[in-house]
Amino acid sequence: MLFNNFATNINPHQAYRIKKLKSQLASAETYEEWKSIALKIDEESGAQEWKFDNCSPYFDAEIISERLNRLKRYRFQKRTHDLMYILREGLSYDIANIAHPMLFNATYVGTKKIIEDYVEEVSESLAYIASSSCICLSMEKKLEFFQQCKKAYGQPAIMFSGGATLGLFHTGVCKALLEQDLMPKVLSGSSAGAIMTTMLGTSKPSDITSLLNGENFFTEAFHFRKLGDILKGNGGFADVKYLKKFLIENLGDVTFEEAFKTSGLHINVAVAPYDTSQQARIMNTYTSPDLLVWSAVLASCAVPILFPPVKLTSKRYDGKLTPYMSNTRWVDGSVRSDFPQEKMARLYNLNYTIASQVNPHIVPFMQSDVERYRQDMMSWPERIVRRQGKVITKGIMDFARGRVGMFPPVRRLLDHGYGVIDQGYYGDLNIVGDYSLRHYTYMFQNPRPYLFKLLQREGERATWPKISSIETHARVGKTIQHCLELLSYQHDPEKKTAEFIAV
Repeated sequence: MLFNNFATNINPHQAYRIKKLKSQLASAETYEEWKSIALKIDEESGAQEWKFDNCSPYFDAEIISERLNRLKRYRFQKRTHDLMYILREGLSYDIANIAHPMLFNATYVGTKKIIEDYVEEVSESLAYIASSSCICLSMEKKLEFFQQCKKAYGQPAIMFSGGATLGLFHTGVCKALLEQDLMPKVLSGSSAGAIMTTMLGTSKPSDITSLLNGENFFTEAFHFRKLGDILKGNGGFADVKYLKKFLIENLGDVTFEEAFKTSGLHINVAVAPYDTSQQARIMNTYTSPDLLVWSAVLASCAVPILFPPVKLTSKRYDGKLTPYMSNTRWVDGSVRSDFPQEKMARLYNLNYTIASQVNPHIVPFMQSDVERYRQDMMSWPERIVRRQGKVITKGIMDFARGRVGMFPPVRRLLDHGYGVIDQGYYGDLNIVGDYSLRHYTYMFQNPRPYLFKLLQREGERATWPKISSIETHARVGKTIQHCLELLSYQHDPEKKTAEFIAV
């Protein structure tokens, strides 16, 4: 938060009240309670006044103001074709840079008033075109317009990182987003994140609330092997049979194609061939429709050293289980593609991504939005050190890889390490765990009720400050989708009713 900018105008009584409110904020039990207290802090600190000042280096207020006035005028005058023209002209969630992360860090709740007004006006203008008040367009023309809008605007995705048992944090992120109806339809996960993704993606929508109560997660997924068995080779430190049993019990013999028909969610699981010369892949209903979901998740959880590489299993057209690319073994996708946003963007027409990051080797090095985007002179030394440190580390590892080719296990370990360093770990919005040394003791504990509740609550609390920006980003896309559903129902009510019953 950037409240230091407002601190100079705060008297001792205000400082005391803000301190007291922040204490209440830390113990809030629901998002509604958290938001109510956060708004009071914004008011007391003077941050609320920042919303009414259009001056900012992070977005172009002049463009937004001009478009806002034209939209209002065209809608009020019912100039439908002019309204459609200007809407098409700027159908982007980040037009004039209004989605810049720094615009959502000066206050706990909300952003610049002009941005909120603009998003609201775009939504109202779209709703007007879909309404019965708009009589100059036929139903077919309206449907065509909104179908084009949906394609142009795109959709969001959420990506869940790996992190072993710390992945229970993701359940809190999902719970907070679902309660606000902000959960994307496109999900990806690797390792522990793959478990979260597929638990949602193989469930009926009506079962997701009970799923997030946690009972399905309580298991003996981690069972460490005896030292004698480890020294014999042919495996990792943990026995993969226990994890495999847990996955089959919870996911069943369901393929990616069958999972999509059940949940309506596009789920993606990141896996990587054990042969590091091959690229990582994402498994989903498009790239591998016949692959068994549990099989892909098992591979995605095959962290080198902890679990051995595994082979994948698919379901043939007659229901028989057969090997998938039988000569290939697979490992954890997070070693080379923890967040496969580029691959997904081509398949799903993504406009922005939400990243839930709990990887224990990544979280301590992640920066907040303020640290990443600050532009003052004092930020440059750290920025240079980070960039050059990454370049130097990659160079050293690349040099070492070229010198140990005759030792395949060492070369493979260096290849995996290079993949960990080389990839990106940020989305457009980032929800990150707040770690202490205590969290590292949770990593390989089997999920238990107390641990589930603890990490889920941490996930919820980390998500609440992000709800405001996610709502702003999602508002127009949700309006387009709702208008399209309404028009489709009005155009063919019998078909839409049949689809609703089927779901």
